[in-house]
Amino acid sequence: MVSRREFLQAAAAAGAILAGSGLGPLGRVAAQQRLTEESLLAFPSFGNATILHLTDVHAQLKPVYFREPSINLGVGEARGVPPHLTDAEFRSWYKIAAGSADAYALTSEDFVGLAKGYGRMGGMDRIATLVRSIRASRGGDATLLLDGGDTWQGSWTALKTRAADMAEIMTALGVEAMVGHWEFTLGEERVKEIADALPFPFLAQNIRDNEWQEKVFEPRKTFVKGGARIAVIGQAFPRTPIANPRWMIPKWEFGIREEEMQRQVDEARAEGADCVVVLSHNGFDVDRKMASRVKGIDIVLTAHTHDALPDVLKVGNTILVASGSHGKFISRIDIDAGGGRLKGFRHRLIPVFSDAIRPDPEMAALVAKWRGPYEADLGRVLGQTESLLYRRGNFNGTFDDLIAGAMLKERDAEIALTPGFRWGATLLPGDPITFEALANATAMTYPNCYRQQMTGEQLKTILEDVADNIFHPDPYFQGGGDMVRVGGMGYRIDVARPMGERISEMTHLASGKPIDAARSYVVAGWASVGQGVEGPPIWEVVAGHVAREKTIRLEPNASVKVVAG
Repeated sequence: MVSRREFLQAAAAAGAILAGSGLGPLGRVAAQQRLTEESLLAFPSFGNATILHLTDVHAQLKPVYFREPSINLGVGEARGVPPHLTDAEFRSWYKIAAGSADAYALTSEDFVGLAKGYGRMGGMDRIATLVRSIRASRGGDATLLLDGGDTWQGSWTALKTRAADMAEIMTALGVEAMVGHWEFTLGEERVKEIADALPFPFLAQNIRDNEWQEKVFEPRKTFVKGGARIAVIGQAFPRTPIANPRWMIPKWEFGIREEEMQRQVDEARAEGADCVVVLSHNGFDVDRKMASRVKGIDIVLTAHTHDALPDVLKVGNTILVASGSHGKFISRIDIDAGGGRLKGFRHRLIPVFSDAIRPDPEMAALVAKWRGPYEADLGRVLGQTESLLYRRGNFNGTFDDLIAGAMLKERDAEIALTPGFRWGATLLPGDPITFEALANATAMTYPNCYRQQMTGEQLKTILEDVADNIFHPDPYFQGGGDMVRVGGMGYRIDVARPMGERISEMTHLASGKPIDAARSYVVAGWASVGQGVEGPPIWEVVAGHVAREKTIRLEPNASVKVVAG
């Protein structure tokens, strides 16, 4: 396979600069010298068309730090295989050198040290430079840019403009089709308003009106690129009404709809498609199962679980492509297609090292336009962190610990529950905690921080339900999220146990006593899917806490004991 070698070659030279877990004497300057825009774009064109995939940007317009998970457990057939490998195991699988650019982009190993050398990643102006360079070299009529969703949510500007910023920016980037998930938390009316105004289709074969069972969005679209007919089928996140508030999308039904997916593939083939692409927001493990059951799919562009893989994963004759999140990567897939079939392909995951890429001036100006009215608030410094603040991972991250700790103090609670969201940028030790950094981890349309009584039995039920959503052995019953984060409470989880038996040893940390199933505890939380939840928005709770503490210093969290089976 050419793709893995080509990806690794681009960063191999840069990796030699960094020895082990420490920066060499040339540090950042040397890293930037080796990581050039030209090296990142280096890729011998193949076939007659190019597909570009960008996903899970979460409205991040500027370059960010984003630490990949140190824990990403798979169950059943997914145990111990990509994407459920991290750090040394991930590097071993893909033959990535410790301390290299690849190691920084794709793992959590020595993240702080490597971040100081390689800098931030992403940024829409840098992504625009890469996209336009590829289009120029390949030809616009041979290049297809697809957006995998989770694009309109995750920043203060997206929240305040109700995604108008992202709609204009992705239009300017030249996106040609998209799907959705967090987009739906804007509500049915707003989603339709934006989707109907876009110059490209919002695809979703699996969404129906619940009164007449009519398709809400166009299910697929065929593009002619380089003479190849490429059919793109949209797959929205199938569990949206479960993972997010049902009351925001009361007239729409979701689901995987495997039989309808097969019908869409068959119809595309009958219409003469040379390549069938599923633009999916299912999550990687769901897509892996779907690819094994739906025949005739050539490429699945997967999303939702934020996985970034430097090589494709093959399921029969179908390839799965995982392009990461937060603008850190773009996937390029060159295809040789014609005569009703995909004859060959080459793939590369392109890391978007922002210091090595020239900002596209037009996109930079557009970003500045949308950020301008909010810059003063975004730049407001609340405090400083002495700890690495990150979120991504199956269990508590330090940013989650900060949020949970703020709720415990500011809401006078015994236990705090904070959702296992994967979106939110990373802060390095010594970084200021700005309002923008906080908003990147909390900006959403149902942010109210509640305070209520819950029994120990109810708390266990919540933990068991979320655990089954993540670790159910059948991917079609997984939601692809991460475990609810807890503050003020510890527990033990055995991920291989069946539903209702995974959680044990629940402990109230302040008293050291076991959680009493019959006793009521004061619990604070946020992002409840219930309608009419009262309480201040979570960013106000955390902002007040950080402003009072001034310096955030977090001890390692050992309250969750994990048994991987």
